Amino acid sequence: MSDARVVQGRSVTPQDLDRIRDLVSTHPDWSRRRLSEVLCAAWDWRNGTGRLKDMATRSLLLKLDAQGLIRLPARRRAASNRMATQRIEPRLWDRTPLAGPLRDLGSLTMREVSTDADARRVFAAALAEFHYLGYRGTVGENLQYTVCDSTGRLLACLLFGSAAWACRARDGFIGWTPDQRTRHLSLLTNNTRFLILPFVRIPHLASWVLGRVLRRLSADWQQKYGHPILLVETFVERDRFTGTSYTAANWIRIGPTAGRSRQDRYSTRRVPVKDIYLYPLHARFREELCP
Repeated sequence: MSDARVVQGRSVTPQDLDRIRDLVSTHPDWSRRRLSEVLCAAWDWRNGTGRLKDMATRSLLLKLDAQGLIRLPARRRAASNRMATQRIEPRLWDRTPLAGPLRDLGSLTMREVSTDADARRVFAAALAEFHYLGYRGTVGENLQYTVCDSTGRLLACLLFGSAAWACRARDGFIGWTPDQRTRHLSLLTNNTRFLILPFVRIPHLASWVLGRVLRRLSADWQQKYGHPILLVETFVERDRFTGTSYTAANWIRIGPTAGRSRQDRYSTRRVPVKDIYLYPLHARFREELCP
């Protein structure tokens, strides 16, 4: 039986642990950042587009340290939280009510804007001001979409990020084991934010936007990160919303959450119960996620 364990999606062997301990002991002057960069290069750990996974290596080292398997050098500076300190500039929005049938909007433009700094600022400002959960930035793999009318007026924003670590109903729907989930969770994404601006009252716009984004989501992810998306999830707070738009866009409601936060592994944080919706992007998603 192998003594390797999967951490941060990578198999870590006893030999890997010995190598890390040796580097820490041999180079006491190295920072945590230097250690992660050296290890990442030595492992040649890359994402699907060929970029070294330095941030993933740092996260892996922190998890090994927390488990008592290694001892990292002391931090040289306090960890900063750029999400908490970033300043989102307020904007002047066109608040003219926009109503009527969807066909009267004319040509709509959907863009993936995660690599466009100016568009990202508009995206962040809209979520910060109008989404009930606000906007706290992004961590890890993510895509950000805006939908505008023919005049360039912003109508909608969608954010896709990391899938929930564990979700009983979702995991049962897929049928994977904990080990399979650890290895293939990156092939799922969570629609963590969906905003139709409050001045926009167009029937069926939300389901139209969902349908349009799902047709391109996996290809966009492949282009940016080098791997596809097979299944999309979202969590709809049942005391606030009915999930009508997701249902109209053919998402599958599979049941409620247990009242835990999206990344809570330890059952310590209670949150409102949410309905879980899934949308497969691949006909054989179960076979791909459960090899």
